Amino acid sequence: QVQLVESGGGLVQAGGSLRLSCAASGNIFSINTMGWYRQPPGKQRELVASITRGGSTNYADSVKGRFTISRDNAKNALYLQMNSLKPEDTAVYYCKAAVQRWTGTISDYWGQGSQVTVSP
Repeated sequence: QVQLVESGGGLVQAGGSLRLSCAASGNIFSINTMGWYRQPPGKQRELVASITRGGSTNYADSVKGRFTISRDNAKNALYLQMNSLKPEDTAVYYCKAAVQRWTGTISDYWGQGSQVTVSP
């Protein structure tokens, strides 16, 4: 069993900052690519940023230059530093991890979601 637990969401004014964290635990041999996704109200879930185990990153155009994704492989942790937040960043944010278990199988796991609300 693998669990991803998120923390750090909340309410912030436009221009402010928030930092999301995601901690993975359970039957984990290693974690490959990790990512943050978000689902705005009434819209589909979309990729925000992803990071490989080696540290290569990828960002959605809408967050480039404002958000920074990072990870700590020793702690099985994922982070998202969000600066210069805009009202359109309001969404439920989810972490996702491609986890290889000790059995050798690789599966995707999702966090429970963390609400981020940016007021004008």
